[in-house]
Amino acid sequence: MKTACVAVEKTAYHFDKLFSYIVPAEMEETLYSGCRVLVPFGNGNRRRLGVVFSFDDSSELLKLKPISEQLDKEPPLGGEMLLLAKWIKETCYCTLFESAKLLLPTGINLRMVKSYSLVNPLTIEGVECEAGLSDTERFILRCIIKSEGTAEHERLMQISPAEDTEDAIEHLIRGGYISSSSEAVRKVGDATVKFVRLKMSEEQLGAVRLTEKQQDVVNLLLDVQSASLKELCYFSGVTQNVVGRLVKNGVAEYFENEVYRNPYGNIAASASPEKIELSESQQAVYKNLLEEYKSGKFETSLLFGVTGSGKTSVFMRLIDDVVAEGKSVIVMVPEIALTPQTLEKFHTRYGDIVAVFHSALSIGQRLDEWKRVKNGDAKIAIGTRSAVFAPFSDLGLIIIDEEQEYTYKSESSPRYHARDVARFRCGYHKALLVLCSATPSLESYYNAKVLGKYKFFELPDRYGSAILPQIDVVDISQRHSSDGIVSRELREALEYNLQNGYQSILLHNRRGYNTFASCRACKKVLMCENCSVSMTYHSDNNRLMCHYCGHSAPMTAVCPYCGEEQVRYAGLGTQRVMQELESLFPTASILRMDADSTMTKFAHEEKLGGFGNGDYDIMVGTQMVAKGLDFERVTLAGVLMADLELYQDDFRSFERAFSLLTQVVGRSGRGQHKGRAIIQTMTPENPVIAMSATQDYPKFFESEIQVRKAMLYPPFSSICLIGFVGESEEDVKRSAWSFFDNLKAHISFDYGDIPVRVLGPSMAAIGRVNRKYRYKLIVKCKNSKRFRQFMQLLMCEFGRDKRNAKVTAYIDINPENV
Repeated sequence: MKTACVAVEKTAYHFDKLFSYIVPAEMEETLYSGCRVLVPFGNGNRRRLGVVFSFDDSSELLKLKPISEQLDKEPPLGGEMLLLAKWIKETCYCTLFESAKLLLPTGINLRMVKSYSLVNPLTIEGVECEAGLSDTERFILRCIIKSEGTAEHERLMQISPAEDTEDAIEHLIRGGYISSSSEAVRKVGDATVKFVRLKMSEEQLGAVRLTEKQQDVVNLLLDVQSASLKELCYFSGVTQNVVGRLVKNGVAEYFENEVYRNPYGNIAASASPEKIELSESQQAVYKNLLEEYKSGKFETSLLFGVTGSGKTSVFMRLIDDVVAEGKSVIVMVPEIALTPQTLEKFHTRYGDIVAVFHSALSIGQRLDEWKRVKNGDAKIAIGTRSAVFAPFSDLGLIIIDEEQEYTYKSESSPRYHARDVARFRCGYHKALLVLCSATPSLESYYNAKVLGKYKFFELPDRYGSAILPQIDVVDISQRHSSDGIVSRELREALEYNLQNGYQSILLHNRRGYNTFASCRACKKVLMCENCSVSMTYHSDNNRLMCHYCGHSAPMTAVCPYCGEEQVRYAGLGTQRVMQELESLFPTASILRMDADSTMTKFAHEEKLGGFGNGDYDIMVGTQMVAKGLDFERVTLAGVLMADLELYQDDFRSFERAFSLLTQVVGRSGRGQHKGRAIIQTMTPENPVIAMSATQDYPKFFESEIQVRKAMLYPPFSSICLIGFVGESEEDVKRSAWSFFDNLKAHISFDYGDIPVRVLGPSMAAIGRVNRKYRYKLIVKCKNSKRFRQFMQLLMCEFGRDKRNAKVTAYIDINPENV
């Protein structure tokens, strides 16, 4: 009899492994590696999801349990993906099931749903006659009867007001009133957006008692008629539960608003794609990259070129050749904001063989795109970080544009970097990996120029007649706060553009209206009640908001700490900047691009499309306006406060600042018109500003790499961050020190051969997020197989220690924010 090796969901890291199960006779011919199954797990034999990784023959079958159910007819994960899942587990310190789940689109993932059914027919009246039942038990039975004899566990927990609901359910099961069952439910979306509208008239609403928050929602709906659930919660400052109670009480109702399964179906492929004309330097780079691809070996190349040098044209010519040979291609961009322009180029050139992967698509759309790749209907995948998992079986090329961007690194488990996954996949397929940027990461540039691990190709000049813009650095250190944020030089440049029909892009990397509020009387800053961060004032909804947990509160002039009416608001966000621009240029059409203004579906496409069509004169926004955008009539780029990026508490702050300033400057003068860029700063003497103004990356690299070497930062070491999270600060702190002491003990005895430098433990820079405290331990190391074994050992010992039961530990290799 055959046995299957299965990765099971919800296993703790310290006992995670492949568990053996008997393959029932009826599954022997149909069950394959990569299929999902239901298996009994633990002493209670509760059914859990699992993924079959391999098969084996076992001589101890009497000790094994059989697989309960096969969930896939065809395996969604192939051999490459199963190997990738094992690699992710080893390098990202997660469970096997977590890594396997990561490789599948959200729509195809399954979840276990527990439900309860009546054992014998029972009526509402019959429930009242049953003796020995508590009020909670009667309530549960009535709910199950109203749900036609079956109700989900999650639903019962939501609607039951009693604290003893779990105990009541168990008592009803033991008493033979109800039975429980679990089944796997697929998370397939139906490509709709949930909207809310009122069911009652204004006259009917007058007879209904509403809480203050409910009244805010009702007032908003009376004004706008209907709104998406997400927008309604944002503008009224409530949670979804408040809206849910209004729906439950019949005051409002949900309805599904139509969205399209193919959001880019309106982009038609060109009957005769435009021929790409390459300059002499572009042609040379293209030929070299083509030779690398034709070699049939795994290669990594870095394409370094100034902004506007035509890197996209080079890799599109390369894609033409790869697709012509029947191979598949993945093209990655760091921001959803870059996707619309990239997609339009690719859809126009390649038609429906292009698939799209990014988080703004609905669950159903993402599932459909994944299927098209899996079935071979698509040959090119374009998207953000998740595109690296596109299930191609014949990869020839992966391109990572703006490869230095932090968005390629996942901040939640599994904490992978898309660049590392791309290297794994290209190694498996003997494919070519091309990293592209005008400001590559120091690690990539070092690997290419110093170590020679990557092939290096350069485009030193802008394409065609375009030249780099004129750069002016404006000192605003002597300006008074009442003068506003737009300097005289920038105001005059904006006026010139408005008078001559040109467009302008302004960068201000802080969203909201005011970035903090403080009390003049007691000197305290208004902080989030859940996090150790200040609240940000948003004028759109007139509320103070936390950008970490989403908590919000009404704008107030009264200090919540001392009661004095002396709260003042300071710090400028994009909403405040836009108000100042509207005041300075009342006839101008101004577009704001930030996370708040682009939360609705297709917002990026619509707003950037409008800007490209000339509907707006000025675009102001956060970093999403700084990268990859190409508009011919943009002749002015402005940075309103360069110092926001320069002086952050992170060793990468100068690198990020140089990259962001260089990128935003590069948005100007990309066509036939001469460009200009204005950088406003409080510290014009900072050399990073001077180097970014001249786009002198080699000079920046030479200065920054010396600091990295002296401080033993990447690329001269890896940074391993061990994080600790829990609701009790005392528990979190104790667990962090316990981990540290255990690390020192092992280093002293059996792992003394590993070179490490350890900093900590200490509280994280933001010590409390969403009511959970955070501590960290930082290790400078060589990320070798031996070191990973050491960390795995420490994590397993941490998990087995019952004193750490209320604290979660995680490991993040080379995090983007230390």
